[in-house]
Amino acid sequence: MKVKMKTKRGAAKRFKKTANGFKRKQAFKRHILTKKSPKRIRQLRGTKLVHVADVAAVRRMCPYI
Repeated sequence: MKVKMKTKRGAAKRFKKTANGFKRKQAFKRHILTKKSPKRIRQLRGTKLVHVADVAAVRRMCPYI
């Protein structure tokens, strides 16, 4: 009997599959923002791609995304 792999639910909520890999949100933008410069906060906006070295780990955590 073949067993399905379980998806890590926390990872499934954090990553989305794109044509070029997985996209993720930027860290360091939740709290303690007063000491961070406006430029730094502005540059933390938006999404980035998961680094190539981490793609295999994300695929293992989310096999069906």
